[in-house]
Amino acid sequence: MTDIDMRAQEVADKLALLRATLATSGAGAVRLRGTDWFAWITAGGSSAVLHTTDTGIAEVLVTAGDACVLTDQIEGERLRLEEVPAGFSFHIEPWAEPELREHFVLAAAEGRPVLSDRPQADELPLPLPLRQRKLVLGDAEQARYRLLGREAAEAMTDVLHRARPDWTEQQLAGAGADALWRRGIHPALVLVAGARRLPLFRHATPSHEPIGERAMLVFCARRHGLYANLTRFVSFGGTGSAPTAQRALMALEATGLAAVVPGKSLSSVYHALAQAYHHADVEDAIREHHQGGITGYLAREIVATPSTATQLEQGMAFAFNPSYNGMKIEDTFLLGPDGLENLTFDPAWPSVDIQGRQRPLWLEVDA
Repeated sequence: MTDIDMRAQEVADKLALLRATLATSGAGAVRLRGTDWFAWITAGGSSAVLHTTDTGIAEVLVTAGDACVLTDQIEGERLRLEEVPAGFSFHIEPWAEPELREHFVLAAAEGRPVLSDRPQADELPLPLPLRQRKLVLGDAEQARYRLLGREAAEAMTDVLHRARPDWTEQQLAGAGADALWRRGIHPALVLVAGARRLPLFRHATPSHEPIGERAMLVFCARRHGLYANLTRFVSFGGTGSAPTAQRALMALEATGLAAVVPGKSLSSVYHALAQAYHHADVEDAIREHHQGGITGYLAREIVATPSTATQLEQGMAFAFNPSYNGMKIEDTFLLGPDGLENLTFDPAWPSVDIQGRQRPLWLEVDA
């Protein structure tokens, strides 16, 4: 089966799921506004132009008899040619008359409720079972994810091997973004903390300061709507974190990863990590930053908390990021029949075996 055929089949399966939701709910239409849901329903298409918003320049409206892309004259032809596969019609309104879209939606719903991922006015939220299905990735989605994860990890390795201690944090972030764009990957988030800021801030947006003797680089890398999330460290002249400290954090992470089992809840992973923080004598650290959770079409689809009841299933992707004392560890994993598969593993990056998994060490570079 060709990529085009696989994408068409993926769209057909998802449309069938949406129409089954319409039949059981009695609604007249499903309206998908978010860039995440647009990518999901179009099997990897993008409605993003301004990357700082979670809604794009197009929506998808699904009824019992049609699947229609709603957009304006600025975007319609490009979307048709470059982003949206076969199986969709288009409603294209003049850019100066956006109210025509609302008239179209009301007519298409035929007086029945409209379900939406981001409901407005009288619209209703998507049912929980449908939102849960978005988290479980099919074979074609998993194949796209594996390629994204590998290339995002290669971009990380590339830039940190080239990094120098006199680079500013902004220079390192720019090099990271460039390495992603050159691979056709959108740098949805790039964080950098150099030696001074590393122990101070968990979410260190890049500054003008030189990185100095060590640095952390974080990617949330998006392509086809999917996110590969990973964190790596570089140190210069042997000034990195001590191996014992790195291994302690890896052991803590391993406790959480071992709890990712089909049928368990996401909260069970949080509680496993909380116990690991306690045993590592850094109990308060879990309150200083979230621990990550389920990823996929959002960098954080659902963050693990003490009460997150979401049930774990094969086909879900995860990115956990335990951290303390200026250290952090993060990769993107896919839960399959044989357990967790590390999508962002790069064999060119130094690693160590921790409970049967290769986990990333700090990269040591000569100053």
